[in-house]
Amino acid sequence: MSGTSMSWSRRGVIAGLAGLASVGTSRVLRAAPSGAPIRVGQTLSLTGPFAQTGLVHKLTSEIFVAQLNAKDGLLGRPVEYVLLDDQSKPDVARTLYERLVTSDKVDFILGPYGTAAILAAMGVAQRYKKIFIQNTMGVPSMATYEWHFSALVSGDKPDKTLPELLYAAYDSTGHPPKSIAIVSNKYPSALFMASGTEKAFAAREVKVVAHLEYEVGNRDYGAIAARIKDANPDLLWVGCLGVEGNQILEALGQLQYKPPRHYYLYPSSGPLALLPAADGAVSLTNFEDVAPYNTTPVGAEFTRLFHEKALAASLPFPYADSQAANEYAGWQILTTAVEATKSLDDAKLAAWLNDATIDTIVGRRDFKGKWHTSSRDQEDLRQIQNGKWVAVWPKEHATPGVKLLAP
Repeated sequence: MSGTSMSWSRRGVIAGLAGLASVGTSRVLRAAPSGAPIRVGQTLSLTGPFAQTGLVHKLTSEIFVAQLNAKDGLLGRPVEYVLLDDQSKPDVARTLYERLVTSDKVDFILGPYGTAAILAAMGVAQRYKKIFIQNTMGVPSMATYEWHFSALVSGDKPDKTLPELLYAAYDSTGHPPKSIAIVSNKYPSALFMASGTEKAFAAREVKVVAHLEYEVGNRDYGAIAARIKDANPDLLWVGCLGVEGNQILEALGQLQYKPPRHYYLYPSSGPLALLPAADGAVSLTNFEDVAPYNTTPVGAEFTRLFHEKALAASLPFPYADSQAANEYAGWQILTTAVEATKSLDDAKLAAWLNDATIDTIVGRRDFKGKWHTSSRDQEDLRQIQNGKWVAVWPKEHATPGVKLLAP
């Protein structure tokens, strides 16, 4: 990769059908969409412990739909976004997806945020034979529904490939960690990744000095912080969702302790970046509001629109991240399939996607991996440096002039 062309296959410039779906920056005049709206339903965690992340997904969906309707919609018809609050509760998500399909009579559904809620919604999709595109499921093997399609680019074995990516990054500094403490939410995807991380690091003779778990919605991290401090690991690995990473760091701060190296699985990007104690924190990414991600026409337009909308919504950290981009990619996949098939028939869309390859904002996606995952893993690592996330690994995908900081 050189300059801002981003011609490499991971982040090819959006073109062809994906260009139609991504609704790029062309100013060619088009006929306004007309007729009955095509309705797309979704639930998100707008309240509850995952609300910070849910809001990012909400803003992204609103941006995408506004882009569609500013041009010719879908198949010349306007798109209506039907959003419900699942309160960060899988059982509520299940009930609301029943409502979306039956009484609200949406044409399509998109998956909610988080593995547990996705599994609940997927059961509804399977019962009513609806195509189901999701973008945050962390345990691929649980997605056995034949019309499920993942917008993620982390492959079918993230519990192996992603810990290996993390170790390789620290190993490249010449000072790989000799010990690791693993602290994880009991959420399905977090436990899955925690187990894989322990195995991957133990295989490299990294000593596991602690492996702790806590309940979803926990607020008191004092005892966990004390055990982390006592273990004093080279690397703290946190299987968090939402602002849990902030809460753990704040509890550690009460003990005047900061881990020398620390990693966070699914954090709320903004709150973590703005916490001074989080400087140097590492996490996964496939999109940030920095180069190389924001240098494509679609990436540049999306980051601009997200920044404007986030400021209007008073988000303290108004920058697009991988959560936002994953949501955007899910919409790209759905709308590309609709335009390609010229149909609203779920079966036709599912058949087309089985063999499709789509350029999305997070990279080229196919569904040839197990459980309709991507055929290869394409994740990067990011790090908080001076209050903002930057890409640090692999080196060829890093933000220009940036490298992984490690003690």
